[in-house]
Amino acid sequence: MRKPQRATVEGLPERVTIYEVGPRDGLQNEDAIVDVAVKAEFVRRLADAGLTTIETTSFVHPKWVPQLADAAELLKLIELPDAVRAPVLVPNERGLDRALEAGVQEIAIFASATETFAQKNLNSTLDDQFAMFTPTVERALAAGLAVRGYVSMCYGDPWEGDVPVDQVVAVTKRLADLGCHELSLGDTIGVATPGQVIDLIGGLQQAGVGVDQLAVHFHDTYGQALANTLTALREGVTVVDSSAGGLGGCPYAESATGNLATEDLVWQLDGLGIETGVDLEKLVATSVWMSQQLGKPAASRVVQALAG
Repeated sequence: MRKPQRATVEGLPERVTIYEVGPRDGLQNEDAIVDVAVKAEFVRRLADAGLTTIETTSFVHPKWVPQLADAAELLKLIELPDAVRAPVLVPNERGLDRALEAGVQEIAIFASATETFAQKNLNSTLDDQFAMFTPTVERALAAGLAVRGYVSMCYGDPWEGDVPVDQVVAVTKRLADLGCHELSLGDTIGVATPGQVIDLIGGLQQAGVGVDQLAVHFHDTYGQALANTLTALREGVTVVDSSAGGLGGCPYAESATGNLATEDLVWQLDGLGIETGVDLEKLVATSVWMSQQLGKPAASRVVQALAG
């Protein structure tokens, strides 16, 4: 299998952690229910390809995301090496209860940077969303769990348009103050450009949120995901969210297309000499296999190029 020629560039990190979201964020947008055994095999193959952080599922109410109704069953089927983190998304305290029953060690919560998306996705207001997940975070931390905080609509909102940097900073800072160990900045509808990425990371640093706390989560709606990722790396970010095969979107934002494909990200990082620990050939084979299960080709350009 062809590999990228390596040419290192100064000012970039030596290693990047890939936070794989395919099993959760990727599959939740699929209309046809994927068999739980297929999901478990997907996670196993991702781990075998060298991914060490795999967000496996979400303990959301089945009414809202039927695809993830099998969360507890899935976790029972998954046996991963100790070195592989398997966080799950939880929307509220009830979700946390189910996650604790399943024995998870790490959770993620989901916040909105805009009023309209908070109403549509969380049935809350921009301010009241914190009353909803603050007790969840506090209980999780008390139980010894690590907590990641997602911030959605960081760069643009389909209903409100441009999102002010200060507004995103305020939401993100509140999550940091709650105790979230990692903060994922989401370009939910894929409209960000590199200048915006620089402005937001700079604004967060001025507010006291260290770049070592940040992760980036780009969608590729306008083909900017890799450019934005490279920009974030130049700013010091070392954690990047991506989805095998480019699976995903957002069920509450119709203009959101797939996530940054993990294979496309690995190709770029390998070419830059940045270590990820991921075996690209195994990863491509995994996405080809998953695309066969879903009955449609993978969106990843690297998968298309390497798998023919």
